[in-house]
Amino acid sequence: MASVVAQGVHGRRRVGIGETFWQYRQYQQGDDATRIDWRQSARSMRTYVRENEWEAAQSVWLWRDTSTSMHYRSDISDTAKNERADILLLALAALLLRGEERVAMLGQERQARSGRNVLGHLAQTMLNPRPVGPAGAADYESLPGIYDLPRHAQIVLIGDFLSPLTDIDDLIRAYTGRAVKGHLLQVLDPAEEDLPFDGRARFTGLEADGDITVGRVEHLRDAYHERIANRRAALMAMTKAAGWTFATHRTNAPPHMALLGLFGAMSETFVPMPGV
Repeated sequence: MASVVAQGVHGRRRVGIGETFWQYRQYQQGDDATRIDWRQSARSMRTYVRENEWEAAQSVWLWRDTSTSMHYRSDISDTAKNERADILLLALAALLLRGEERVAMLGQERQARSGRNVLGHLAQTMLNPRPVGPAGAADYESLPGIYDLPRHAQIVLIGDFLSPLTDIDDLIRAYTGRAVKGHLLQVLDPAEEDLPFDGRARFTGLEADGDITVGRVEHLRDAYHERIANRRAALMAMTKAAGWTFATHRTNAPPHMALLGLFGAMSETFVPMPGV
């Protein structure tokens, strides 16, 4: 899947360490003093640093929801949500590594790395997670903790995002405050969006949230659709306010389309990520 998507993407042009001049910007606290362009600064009352086009790797931190709700698969999908999330995460990592980016699993590694052996390492880390101990971890395991990441890092979060909206908003605000740019991909089973059931049905909670029996499910369908739409609109508003991207993916849809949108959203040469 990564090979198919790689044929349709372009290079990622951004600020970084390189030899090609890109722009000047004002000096900020924490900038290396050796990057100050004194000639440009002497022309005004401000101090400027010289920025070159990115020719080195950027750190990208990947995370996918491992909570019980991600194991759901209805009869109208061949793939469980957690399986699709794993495939998308590894395929995205493969694309990033091809671009010589540094990648790591958020919350399970302390340093992002690049190279041909990293993909296998990521797969092993996913199979045998070893949390590094977050500061201010979320109360819900369906959301990651808050970690100190390198400046200009990006995070990619893949999950169903069915946690309370206030917790999701707190998470986004915490990382935005650390100058981290994020990308959310919501993965849902088609039955979770459509509620295609009729008649009497019993719904079993996957995360100790109880069972409920409904006499005529079809009578709830319109209200359910409205609630799903409202949640999605709230997630879109949160991410847009933070300068992040957001998209949705159904497990009965081709995964490469979601991967293409996600990878494109991480590049300045691409438009914001559409829903797929």
